[in-house]
Amino acid sequence: MAGSDTAERGARQQDSSGPPPVRRRGTRRLRTIIVLACAVVLLGAGAVWALYGSQWLRVRSVAVSGTAVLTPQQVREAADVPVGAPLVSVDTDAIEARLRRELPRIDAVEAVRSWPHGIDLKVTERTPVLLVRKGSKFVEVDDEGVRFATVSEAPAGVPLLETAVSSSRSAAASLRRFGAQRLVREAVAAAGSLPAAVARETRVVKVRSYDDISLELGRGRTVAWGSAEKGAAKGRALTALMKAAPGARHFDVSAPTAPASSGS
Repeated sequence: MAGSDTAERGARQQDSSGPPPVRRRGTRRLRTIIVLACAVVLLGAGAVWALYGSQWLRVRSVAVSGTAVLTPQQVREAADVPVGAPLVSVDTDAIEARLRRELPRIDAVEAVRSWPHGIDLKVTERTPVLLVRKGSKFVEVDDEGVRFATVSEAPAGVPLLETAVSSSRSAAASLRRFGAQRLVREAVAAAGSLPAAVARETRVVKVRSYDDISLELGRGRTVAWGSAEKGAAKGRALTALMKAAPGARHFDVSAPTAPASSGS
């Protein structure tokens, strides 16, 4: 009997010194989870209210940068940014698409939120490399062949495009093969590859066929450019020729590895 009582007391002592009941630990953990969840909900609600409901983070100003021909006011009007709206809700992609649609002169634009109150519109305008005469006006064409604006006065330093496809058999074959628009794109590519100094002196870019593009420079000088291929090499050859023979009247870089000049 004594041994049995001793064993029973030892078992009770072992039970009393064991780990706390699982139910108590689970209750504390549940309370912690509930408190954290409430804190997250409150923080989230506060953030949503600050972004959408408060007057702190709303559009108050629209800044424009990068314009040259366009005015900042033109850009703001076309952008139609919702002044007074929550800044977070402004659809910047829609603003960019609207600007490119309404103002074809814009080549690229980035609409950026400027916290806490602004929208910044960073504009890159297209640069004309050729002009196409349209009645008494001129259509500006960029280096991608995009006709983006019609102006009443020719911008300084931008050559005029002339298409003068001859009635020769080779010219007619070139026109049938490539089409008039392709020939215009070739002329645009040639104009886009001109060195800056030559581009400033170029008055007319004339295209007769795919491989017969020529330039008319100031002071009665002409350049046989050939096709639009190897434009960079032709530009370097022309620059070197003009330095070596400053009095020449005609330059031929249609074969850039064997350029030639003549006249005086």
